[in-house]
Order: sequence, then C-alpha cells, then structure tokens
Amino acid sequence: MKTVLLFEFTVDKGSNTVNVRREFAANLNLVWDAWTTPELLDQWWAPKPYRTETKSMDFREGGSWLYAMISPANEKHWCKNDYHKIDGHKSFTALDAFCDENGVANQDMPRTVWTNVFSATGDKTLVTITAKYDSLADLEKIIEMGFKEGFTMALGNLDELLLTLSNNQDEE
Repeated sequence: MKTVLLFEFTVDKGSNTVNVRREFAANLNLVWDAWTTPELLDQWWAPKPYRTETKSMDFREGGSWLYAMISPANEKHWCKNDYHKIDGHKSFTALDAFCDENGVANQDMPRTVWTNVFSATGDKTLVTITAKYDSLADLEKIIEMGFKEGFTMALGNLDELLLTLSNNQDEE
C-alpha cells in the first residue's frame, strides 16, 4: 500500500516567496540528516538526470555548502548555501546563490533565502520550506527556470532515498 504524503507548493507574488509543505515517510532524525549531511544530499538534491557533487560543506551557523549540479554531459552548475541560523533537528535558514567553483556568487542571478522547518508528525516528518527572493522579478525568473518541476523531482528522489535508508535501519 502506497502512503499518500502531503505536498503543497504555492507561489506568493505579494511576498516574493515560494512556500512548500512536504511530508516524508521517515522519522525526523533521518529526514534532518538527509538535509544536512553532504553524503546524503549528494544522493537526492539534484533533479534527474542531474546529480549533485559536494565540494565542501560546513553545516554550522556561518558555514556553507558549496556544490555542483552536474548534467549528463558533465556540465557543472555551481551553487553555494551560506548557513545563517540553525536550530538542531528543528530548522535552518540559509542564503543560496548561483556561483563559480570557488563560491563567488553570480550577481546576475537571483539569490534565495531558504527557511526549512522540520516537525515530527507521528511516524512521518513534515518539512515546511519558505524560499524568499529580493524581488518579484527574481521570483518569476526562478519559476521560469523550472524551480517547481526541479524541486518536485528532487523531493521525489528524497522519498526514494529515505525508503532505502529506513529499510536499512530496519535490517540493523
């Protein structure tokens, strides 16, 4: 029997935000680890057929995650996430940017302030995501680039990874 998981994706042009509420069929510790551990992020963050490769990650306030999304033709699209506030196993906020391989932000591209809030809901975990942009033009550019489709695919990758990780935990 397949479980139906909550998934809401809304765009609020009045506040330049994308709001996502997404439920996962795994406990909070496992979901938190999947969002904050480079070895796990590399397995789900990029929409297929892309893949993610972490160059460096320092998950702490003031730290950052520098990674590339790599196309099937081996083109690398670099991004950097600067962690601003972390409340362990509850939430974190970060400023994301398109950048070069050294982490220098591309000033021509929108930047995203991510706020991710994690809460246990029985044997599942709800992640409430707010992606905020400086302007409506930035929000619209990200949407035009396929953010909804790409992020939806990535979250589906996370479902698959969590199922595998949960099964491995059950066998231990």
